[in-house]
Amino acid sequence: MRGTRIRSVTPHVLMADLAEPFAYSQAWYRRRGAMLVEVVTEDGIVGWGEAFGPPELTAPICAWFAPLLVGQDAMAREALWQTMYNRLRDHGQRGLVIEAISALDIALWDIAGQALGLPVHRLMGGPIRTEVQAYATGFYRRERRDHLHYLTEEAEARLEEGFAILKLKTGWGLDEDIALTRDFRHAIGPNIGLLVDCNHAYDVPAAIAFGRAVADCDIGWFEEPVQPEDLDGYLEVKRGQPIPVAGGEASFTRWGFRDMITRRVADILQPDVAACGGISELKKIADMANAFGVRINPHVWGTGVALAASLHLLAVIPDNPPGLFPRPPLLELDRSPHPVRDALLAEPIGFAGGMVQVPQGPGLGISVDRAVLKRFAA
Repeated sequence: MRGTRIRSVTPHVLMADLAEPFAYSQAWYRRRGAMLVEVVTEDGIVGWGEAFGPPELTAPICAWFAPLLVGQDAMAREALWQTMYNRLRDHGQRGLVIEAISALDIALWDIAGQALGLPVHRLMGGPIRTEVQAYATGFYRRERRDHLHYLTEEAEARLEEGFAILKLKTGWGLDEDIALTRDFRHAIGPNIGLLVDCNHAYDVPAAIAFGRAVADCDIGWFEEPVQPEDLDGYLEVKRGQPIPVAGGEASFTRWGFRDMITRRVADILQPDVAACGGISELKKIADMANAFGVRINPHVWGTGVALAASLHLLAVIPDNPPGLFPRPPLLELDRSPHPVRDALLAEPIGFAGGMVQVPQGPGLGISVDRAVLKRFAA
């Protein structure tokens, strides 16, 4: 096995302007970026990680952690995770600190796989599956008034690409959301899977009213109906309307998901590998959820680094429940504009017929184009 002592930790902040701004229920995006962290061993193995969250804020936290990691054995992932978490435990049990730890943990898994000549999913005992069905995330608000028209055009493009499941963004006002959801379902027809995500735009009464009003639209899940801190609100929404409730992209670590799981506040949990604590922590969350019979469908909204890490996890998450006719977890595949994401990998991850292949190369199984790092350096 090649030497795995850590020589350097380097954050990369990348940013690009968008040709056309878009919005979700909480904010407009006019630029999109990423924070990648590059961890290099003394023998020259390069591991890549990614943090979900504002790149300008997660990068200095990764840099702050660097002295704790340099000189340590990159193979000691669990020990290093505990070192980082405990060092800022009094100040960062959730949010930016955990997002930075997530990026570093992903990079350490990438190094371990390369050092051993194995893909990450093999290190975790897989694969259970070598390809994953993807649903298309997008369908955001644009600075136009013909919302149904451009959303329908986007749906047609995604269906041509092979997607069979689409996720509609809502959160524009209760009456408008009800009308838009019903019209969008009519536009795409009854045979296409439809998910709805309001990014915690509602309070409990509005979320229940929305779920009841669109219950006949055959919606696979109702994502983030209320604010992520409001677990009692999640329970009320889950009990008050018939659509399965999903959430968890804004929750962190096994401790953050413990109450969601034991109280059964959601039907589907959505930890993000680049936010919840990395590959190490998401695997623990998934195993804990499986013991309680709760479904896991990871949230994914980053570059090819986060996508690859998510695919390795999806390769080993058990069917829930198991059987001859399982319902395997889905991959969220972001199709909204992201110039950095589209250019970053030297070889894009394979997608065809609605299915995404789990990378088979050592580590994450990806190669970052260093010219892109320079091109989009913030």
